[in-house]
Amino acid sequence: MRLATWNINSVRLRIDRVAALAKTSEPDIICLQETKVMDDLFPADAIREMGYPHIAFSGMKSYNGVAILSRVPLKEVQRNEWCGKSDCRHISATLPGGIELHNFYIPAGGDIPDREKNEKFGHKLDFLDEMTAWFPENRSARKKMILVGDLNIAPLETDVWSHKQLLKVVSHTPIEVEKLGQVQDTVNWVDAVRHFIPEEERLYSWWSYRARDWDTSDRGRRLDHIWVTPPLKKSLKGASVLRQSRSGEKPSDHVPVIVDFDL
Repeated sequence: MRLATWNINSVRLRIDRVAALAKTSEPDIICLQETKVMDDLFPADAIREMGYPHIAFSGMKSYNGVAILSRVPLKEVQRNEWCGKSDCRHISATLPGGIELHNFYIPAGGDIPDREKNEKFGHKLDFLDEMTAWFPENRSARKKMILVGDLNIAPLETDVWSHKQLLKVVSHTPIEVEKLGQVQDTVNWVDAVRHFIPEEERLYSWWSYRARDWDTSDRGRRLDHIWVTPPLKKSLKGASVLRQSRSGEKPSDHVPVIVDFDL
């Protein structure tokens, strides 16, 4: 099974990019974030034509939104709410073999890393705290689960272009890294990408639109992640980050992250 996660930054605007990913990388499952479309306008027909007959989505106008596109059946689809908000940031489904897949779009958190001055940052921290409480209360580390998504945090020093310069920048602040670590510890999540790509190696999945030449400046961050619970660790077979997807016509500022499984 090949699984991809991608913050597409508007699925309708970039439907051709999704089709290209489907054709060139042939994922069995594609998890999208920031679909930015209400459910009644989701381009389901176009996605079925790509070979993904099983589709689950949760969307709203202009913002957020998550979706699972699958070649294999999806059961027990749930659209979950966090922090008392109906803002379409989490969808889950059960795959064949009883594997539970969670697709998250964690709040970006605004520009100021201070909850007193920035309500968006407080929302992000509260969201992470709720995740930390929810998983051990509702799930076991013995359950086969995959968690993917734009988690909007680059936890390692090598997940950002400059650890020192980004310590006070939202997405790499110590409190965010600490709270993401707490989420990861809940059911002993394994970072499937870093399972294959050493922590010493710089690795990014996002480059700002503001950069005049993103490739040359290479001021990236690894915001997009795929985690698995311990029972799936032995089934991990490979991982890749499709850096080249940041180029071309109408790119997202994120690129797809892919993990292969032998199930």
